[in-house]
Amino acid sequence: MNVVEPGSRAEHIWARAKELILRPLPTWDEIAAEDTTIEALYRGWVAPLAAIPAVAGALGRLAFGPVELFGVRFHPSVIGILTQAAVGYVLTLVAVFVMAVVLDALALRFGGERSRTQAFKLVAYSGCAGWLGGVFLLLPAPGGLLAFLAGVYSLYLFYLGLPKLMRSDSEQTLTYFAMALVVGLGLALLMGILTSCTGGWGGPVSIY
Repeated sequence: MNVVEPGSRAEHIWARAKELILRPLPTWDEIAAEDTTIEALYRGWVAPLAAIPAVAGALGRLAFGPVELFGVRFHPSVIGILTQAAVGYVLTLVAVFVMAVVLDALALRFGGERSRTQAFKLVAYSGCAGWLGGVFLLLPAPGGLLAFLAGVYSLYLFYLGLPKLMRSDSEQTLTYFAMALVVGLGLALLMGILTSCTGGWGGPVSIY
């Protein structure tokens, strides 16, 4: 099995993300064979990349002011924006692990092989496109659309990597993916509810 060699963390992240986005199939083969740990992936991959949309989103909201919805302008407090970013970041770290646990638990049902580490690698690495696309949240309205499209590409990466890392039956991969998608959407909805509850921290949201 291949072992990830030490080096510049930023260089490794950039090189791996570029290869995964541009050459997903062979890169998934490399990832499947790598010997690593969940802790190492958290420190060297998930933690830095998951911070991108949190930081960019907060900076974008602070820079471009209030949000307008159906003609009503909402102006949350600075503390509320920063708190939402921090809570969203922490929940993302938790969601990655929860998603990996679910994938691992479902593996045998779809003809796959159970491996918590492989499931975590699948969730962590497939998320790179969406996390990198979070930088577009620095921009006004079009940035949200671009970030969404990056998230869709992460789903495509997940679909390609699913049979390679979890060794699922090729005829059941689509069903396995659909089940994972339902779980992912549920987690995203829960995260949205929890982060929205922190928007009023530091003072009321101004509406005008």
